[in-house]
Amino acid sequence: MFRRVVRQSKFRHVFGQAVKNDQCYDDIRVSRVTWDSSFCAVNPKFVAIIIEASGGGAFLVLPLHKTGRIDKSYPTVCGHTGPVLDIDWCPHNDQVIASGSEDCTVMVWQIPENGLASSLSEPVVVLEGHSKRVGIVTWHPTARNVLLSAGCDNLIIIWNVGTGEALINLEDMHPDVIFSVCWNRNGSLICTACKDKKVRVIDPRKEQIVAEKDKAHEGARPMRAIFLADGQVFTTGFSRMSERQLALWNPRNMDEPVTVHEMDTSNGVLLPFYDPDTNMVYLCGKGDSSIRYFEITDEAPFVHYLNTFSTKEPQRGMGFMPKRGLDVNKCEIARFYKLHERKCEPIIMTVPRKSDLFQDDLYPDTAGPDCALEAEDWFEGKNGDPILISLKHGYIPGKNRDLKVVKKNVLENKPAKKTENTAPAHKPASSTPSIQSEAKLDEILKEVKTLRDLIGSQEKRIAKLEDQMSKISI
Repeated sequence: MFRRVVRQSKFRHVFGQAVKNDQCYDDIRVSRVTWDSSFCAVNPKFVAIIIEASGGGAFLVLPLHKTGRIDKSYPTVCGHTGPVLDIDWCPHNDQVIASGSEDCTVMVWQIPENGLASSLSEPVVVLEGHSKRVGIVTWHPTARNVLLSAGCDNLIIIWNVGTGEALINLEDMHPDVIFSVCWNRNGSLICTACKDKKVRVIDPRKEQIVAEKDKAHEGARPMRAIFLADGQVFTTGFSRMSERQLALWNPRNMDEPVTVHEMDTSNGVLLPFYDPDTNMVYLCGKGDSSIRYFEITDEAPFVHYLNTFSTKEPQRGMGFMPKRGLDVNKCEIARFYKLHERKCEPIIMTVPRKSDLFQDDLYPDTAGPDCALEAEDWFEGKNGDPILISLKHGYIPGKNRDLKVVKKNVLENKPAKKTENTAPAHKPASSTPSIQSEAKLDEILKEVKTLRDLIGSQEKRIAKLEDQMSKISI
């Protein structure tokens, strides 16, 4: 009686559309690992998909334009000795991706500018510190080279990828398996969902729990927790009766949720994808064949259901394109990369508009690829909000600089800590030129190797084509 029949919202008519078959990525053996990650990561250049691999773990990295059937012999990223469980593209460099695996390591990879010409088995850096499989990897949103990993040893490690060091170890905070970890907008806090049914908000640099909620969802099945742009926490989980739920929490007072919605009785874990520019949350259930989307506002009931996009095929995983990778001329506000058993299918979410002009209400300035801080600044306690860019003329990718890892000498480091004030400032600097020249030499050797591989593969291809031509002329 008291509610308006129709709520005003520019996203009320958002509709999803799967692309045509020839724009899908076909014949991909998507991973069958029983782990609730999205198995897919996307950025404006590449789509990466975790695949089945014999004798270790591997994932595919395809340039976005390489649609159609993917050849069985297509090169993979294959340095792990156990199945890959999670992958994440670096937000500040579209050619750098991190992967976590059952082999207890995290690896960071540099993908060549135009994609892989041959299989990549040498990571830029291997991060070793977990004693059990690593199921979560996620980059810091605003600081360069800061990477978080969480393993089944209930440990969260925050790495400085530029030096290959573990600088923060969050142990004894989680008594059980960590289901999800998410940074807030400026990367000063993280929120976690754990098998002990608690949602925690943690200040990683102070190594303190800022807020926590026991039994955020009472069901035993996995939960997910993500930060929203305004600092609130959005969670998905299961009720005691195994109904899927979503809830909104204010970290300043976690006693009661801001709102809770019951959804359905399906048993797939709901993966939330959040767009801070439009304040929309998309929920993709593992094994579901639908994507539900909601708008979050300041007025009750706070989480407003908008619509559901459904297909016939269930999804094994899902990739979510950052805003700068969308086509602003077609009013595209989200793009998903849905994994089937043997293919990856892009799904485009559009707001119907008659005008061809740039719609600035749909595309406020969004987080760009530039970092606000260096890793050292963040570890020293500084914070920086994302550096925003306008999408008015579309996103033009800049030149990415290569990821360089300068390993510090562990033996040098230890006594230096004790004699912090007395140690002369020039000593560590003296070793820098040799380190830099070594890094440069490594880089040149790698480039030579890549070119050799490329020439070898092209020669094979030419021989094959000549062979085919000779058959045709006969």
